[in-house]
Amino acid sequence: MALTSVEKNQEILSLALEDRSQGYQDLVSNSCALLHVLQSKGNFREYSGPRIRERLLYTKTGSAVWYNGFGFLNPVPTELFNDAEYTPKMCAVAVTLSNEDILNNEGENQIMDMMESHIAAAESELEDEVDISLHGNGTRFGGRELGGMQLAVPTVNNSGTYGGIDRGANAIWRTSSFDANSFAVDIGTQVTATTVRPMLNRIMTQRARGKKAADMLLMSGEHYAAYDAATVAIQRVNDTNALGKLGFTSLKYYGAGRSADIVLEGGIGSNMPANTTYGLDTDNLRVRYHPERNFNKIGKAMVPINQDAVVQYIGFMGELTMVNPLFQWKFFDSNPAA
Repeated sequence: MALTSVEKNQEILSLALEDRSQGYQDLVSNSCALLHVLQSKGNFREYSGPRIRERLLYTKTGSAVWYNGFGFLNPVPTELFNDAEYTPKMCAVAVTLSNEDILNNEGENQIMDMMESHIAAAESELEDEVDISLHGNGTRFGGRELGGMQLAVPTVNNSGTYGGIDRGANAIWRTSSFDANSFAVDIGTQVTATTVRPMLNRIMTQRARGKKAADMLLMSGEHYAAYDAATVAIQRVNDTNALGKLGFTSLKYYGAGRSADIVLEGGIGSNMPANTTYGLDTDNLRVRYHPERNFNKIGKAMVPINQDAVVQYIGFMGELTMVNPLFQWKFFDSNPAA
């Protein structure tokens, strides 16, 4: 049976999205410094089943003993592992075209490429939606959105449940939180060009062990400006090899025997909380996704039963997860005018 003009256009829309779908994951990850780093480290990982499970090593065996000769060893049976359990979240963005628009923009007299414009708009909306959730607390849409930084690395770190584990009852599952107004009054009580480096140095010293520490500092505009002003030109190190090449405004932090990428998350329309820095150990963060919903086209184009239109969806199913909170922290200024 010959295809009608409308059916042909429905298929073209589906194929157009299919042609672009291999790039949606890169599109989203390259719009956000954190997601880009997680992807480059191989921390975008598939999952299967109704829940996402992350295995946690939460204790030691307690069997270590020094001995000599026939001294007794200490074989202690110990449960070492528990799982954090996350509920996958689903997101979809629609590319919707009326067939009137499609037909009016066919051929040499077309006003503009409607399909290309609508797909580009949907891609932009997908980037924005992921960024909103990434900086949120997981409560929008009735709690059905991605659990973002405000949930994973909260201001109040000793209450609530995350990954199915009660933070109030399990200190080992808590991230750290530092208020500039109170945590280091000997240095100062607000974030300025004078105080920002000593404050960061103290936090990095406290929240590090061996080779492990935060390797990425996501900064609001206020904190980034203070850090930038704190470094003279010969000290300021711009990141031109990795994040800088993608267009992110970034510097390098060196202090307390550590180094980390500093990324400006502020700006027009930013979803980053003001007067805030997230210190993130990106080795212990994951984006877990369903293999059939990794920012790709969902099925074929659909036709509403009572409308002359075409709808195609781009979707994601998964969650941002954490496997070790020890080196994750939040630094905020609760009273910038203090």
